[in-house]
Amino acid sequence: MDKLHLDQHISHQFNKELEDIRNKVLKMGGLVEQQVTDGLTALLEADADLADVVAHKDFEINQLEVEIDEECTHVLARRQPAASDLRLMVTVIKVITDLERIGDEAEKLGRFTRDLTALSSELPSYRKELRHLGELVKSMLHDSLDAFARMDVDAALRIAQRDEDVNREYETLERLLATHLVEDPRQVSKLFKITWCARALERVGDHSVNICEYVVYLVKGKDIRHTSFDQIKSEFMNQ
Repeated sequence: MDKLHLDQHISHQFNKELEDIRNKVLKMGGLVEQQVTDGLTALLEADADLADVVAHKDFEINQLEVEIDEECTHVLARRQPAASDLRLMVTVIKVITDLERIGDEAEKLGRFTRDLTALSSELPSYRKELRHLGELVKSMLHDSLDAFARMDVDAALRIAQRDEDVNREYETLERLLATHLVEDPRQVSKLFKITWCARALERVGDHSVNICEYVVYLVKGKDIRHTSFDQIKSEFMNQ
């Protein structure tokens, strides 16, 4: 094989490796989305069996994180990728870390729900508020993964803004729970567990924002963490 054909072969193999890594990230994202969905369903329907499944299913997500991490390490060692491909490797490593942490939050949701159902067979208090918060973070997670798949900076920035809505919903729910606790201290165990469920959902939103920030880094080569949104918007949106 002459040098030209060898270079083409190596380039083709490299592109296949990158595509395989990208597909595995999206597969991991799909598993994480399902875990969050199942955790929220278990909470809203007081489904102890589903909650138990969610609490013990995190191993699949963890295994994928290890596989992807190892593949990225091998690519970095063998290929010594140029700037754009190097950014992809760095982005993937960051994204799978946040996906694994979202999986941890879903696992917590399962455990707290299981504890709640042990306290009472009834649906949890504040179901309407929990449903609204859960739907917000589920949509953020789904859309952030879609922005990653399409490398869409504008979408990523719009999605990240939605975290303000999540924070408002979470803070409102926290205030309601705190007021309820003062009025009825006998419900302390139940109310604390509902608070922890809400906190797990809120953290899913935070990690989804991180994924959006990584999309900007991947496409633009700019780390936008700790940057005001007005500055980000003027620099990147609709370019």
